[in-house]
Amino acid sequence: MKWLLILVILFGAVDAATSAKHRKHSTKQPTPTPTATASPKSKKASPTPSPTPKSKSKRKKTSPTPTPGESPSATETPSASPAQSPEAGRGKKGWPNVSLSPNAIEGYEKDPPKVQQILDAGLALTKQNLGYTYGSADPANGGMDCSGFIYYLLKQNGFPDVPRDSSQQYVWVRKAGNLYAVLSRKEDSFEFDDLKPGDLLFWRGTYNIDRDPPITHTMIYLGREKRTNKRVMIGSSDGRTYDGKQRWGVSVFDFKMPPPPQSVDAKISPVFVGYARIPGLSED
Repeated sequence: MKWLLILVILFGAVDAATSAKHRKHSTKQPTPTPTATASPKSKKASPTPSPTPKSKSKRKKTSPTPTPGESPSATETPSASPAQSPEAGRGKKGWPNVSLSPNAIEGYEKDPPKVQQILDAGLALTKQNLGYTYGSADPANGGMDCSGFIYYLLKQNGFPDVPRDSSQQYVWVRKAGNLYAVLSRKEDSFEFDDLKPGDLLFWRGTYNIDRDPPITHTMIYLGREKRTNKRVMIGSSDGRTYDGKQRWGVSVFDFKMPPPPQSVDAKISPVFVGYARIPGLSED
């Protein structure tokens, strides 16, 4: 009986060991399960960052946008060019130079022959479509500046002593005692009672330059235009007006008093200084 009990106990221990092994084996089996599931997850995770090709395709789509040839701003540049706009077409050549017939000037037939000769030669220059060229005193350059026009015109008509720049032309007439000073800003001032066709006209402050005397602009007085009864002059300018429109070059211009200074800098506030007979001009 004792041996039977021992056998039963031994048999139960073996059975328990077997079942324990079986349980261990069954508990080990779940371990490969996560491994198997993890591998597909890792395989699925690798395609997930595959937006890399998508980002490449995005870059391909965006690359044409910054291309200058295709951008709308590049096509708008020519239209914004001032050379193409109608207003810019008026530029410095927009309003044509003006010429007058001597018969259009009041009292021209009564002027001395030498004055008529000078005015005729000056009006002939206005028909050559000459521009305003700073530093030039020769129409062969395509234009002249204001004092260059006076210098060329008088040289060609028998005045070899005429200086080149407007400041020295002013000194030239002052030394000859021919200047009529004008302080008034009114065009009907008594100070203009002695103004005659062929007189030289002088301004200061038309542009900023350090000169002594500070004369910066000069022209020749033509007389009154029959059509308008307005005083007119002749010369070269970079923006004076005739008939209310700006002209650039050798032309006929309105002779009128400049407005009061708009700037605190007197050097750039045009002021009419006076007029003078051409030294050596015969009035017979």
